[in-house]
Amino acid sequence: MCGIVGLFLKRQDLFSELGRMFAPMLAEMTDRGPDSAGVAIYSRPQESLTKITAFNPDPEFNWKTLCDEIGLALDVELRPAPVDTHCVILTNGHVGAVAELLESCNDGMQVMSVGSAMEIYKETGLPDDVISRFGITERGGSHAVGHTRMATESAVTTAGSHPFSTGADVCLVHNGSLSNHNRLRERLERTAGMRFRTENDTEVAAGFITSRLVAGRSLHDALEDCIDALDGFYTFVAGTSDGFAVLRDPIACKPAVLAETEDFVAFGSEYRALSSLPGIESARVWEPEPAIVYSWKID
Repeated sequence: MCGIVGLFLKRQDLFSELGRMFAPMLAEMTDRGPDSAGVAIYSRPQESLTKITAFNPDPEFNWKTLCDEIGLALDVELRPAPVDTHCVILTNGHVGAVAELLESCNDGMQVMSVGSAMEIYKETGLPDDVISRFGITERGGSHAVGHTRMATESAVTTAGSHPFSTGADVCLVHNGSLSNHNRLRERLERTAGMRFRTENDTEVAAGFITSRLVAGRSLHDALEDCIDALDGFYTFVAGTSDGFAVLRDPIACKPAVLAETEDFVAFGSEYRALSSLPGIESARVWEPEPAIVYSWKID
């Protein structure tokens, strides 16, 4: 049992309110996932720059020294400063090289996400603690996806927390369990050259979606491809730099609710996650149908 939330803002003048609207949604799902929590936040892309969100378990880790050393060969900088165990590093090229250097320089280092628009922050602990540690309430942007985890099948770790990202500006959160993820993992490693960092089935599903996007499919179509490719039960909420999408498996045994107004689209594992949103009383509210993709895109 885990909790999923997502918020997609339709009006640009609301972007500064994203964190204030989104944080209560994530906190409301605490009893569905008290072990860890995570958020993918999409903001305006950095012009000609790529953001690498990296994690080190030591909150006192000296990111400045590290980036000075990397910067001898590559154009990188911190933006604006490390936040707890995470740090956003900007680069105008050599993204793969920077990511490899980061993960090779320290045993605990891990790249959480890469992209022009997306930053991922995730940690063990209660959702309220994660919200506070990373200042989620104060963050702006166009859309956000979040997850609260109850670890029923694996250890409680930062790496095993959601969201998962396997491509530039691609994220996925998942409530459920896949039965064919080991075979799919092997196929993606062999045919797409993917490298997975955890044993989590959600990371494999994210890898499959990324592979379909790389093949030229839209986010909507990539999730439709999941219906035939993935076995098990799942509710997915996925994001890209300009898109937001929801899918439930054909059985749809996991709870889910969508709400839409002229200002936003919101998703929650339960309606109570949406109850604090302004104007929710006049929203169109419905339960997503099985095996139907619902998607929205920034104009």
